[in-house]
Amino acid sequence: MRTHRPERGERPRTWPVALLVGLGAAAYTAWVLEVVLSTGLNPIETYVSELAAQDQPLGGLFRATDFTAGLLVFLGGLLALARLVRHPESRRPWAVAGWAGVTLFGAATAADAWLPLSCQPTADPECAARETAGLVPATHQAHAVSSSLAMTGALLGIVALTVAARRYGRLAPLARYGPALVVMELLATVWTLTAISLFTAGRGTWALGAGQRLQVLLVALWLGLLAHSVHKERRT
Repeated sequence: MRTHRPERGERPRTWPVALLVGLGAAAYTAWVLEVVLSTGLNPIETYVSELAAQDQPLGGLFRATDFTAGLLVFLGGLLALARLVRHPESRRPWAVAGWAGVTLFGAATAADAWLPLSCQPTADPECAARETAGLVPATHQAHAVSSSLAMTGALLGIVALTVAARRYGRLAPLARYGPALVVMELLATVWTLTAISLFTAGRGTWALGAGQRLQVLLVALWLGLLAHSVHKERRT
């Protein structure tokens, strides 16, 4: 069976990948609505996921946007991987790893929406005590796992596709601006993980919310840059 190769002058249809990832990136920033909506949560100290907690009045809104963002990015990643299968000349290790990471991020983010926290451990001492004692629903632990998988996928995608763009001479905007976003994302991740460890040890939040919000904002910006790069080059 012959592998399809674009004819001279034929433009591979990559706009669906760019559109899905770009819309997913936009939906992933829905948490910024907390600036104009009354959530009762301090964005400097609280987890982003606490906006979607079951006892939050606007929790349904943020769960819906999380699911939408994850689903869109997941579909975009799957479509990109399918294109790599069809076009062996583009099937490079860093590219495959990167798109696999993006797909994992999308799937785990969508799963997050179905595994919400029941309360806000950083804002409610009683919730934190119940969580420490294991008296909260199993969704708390499941949410921690899905969130960890989402960020693992995001970091894999961010690093691998940025390396691919520079190494293979592809996706020029990503090759140019991606490295700076990689460095900032890694620093924000270290900040977030350190703050979470200190909070878990009962030593305060250490601006956990600010670090995590910076972390997810940088992921969204990188996804937007990826979508723009794919659209501009018209190939994955």
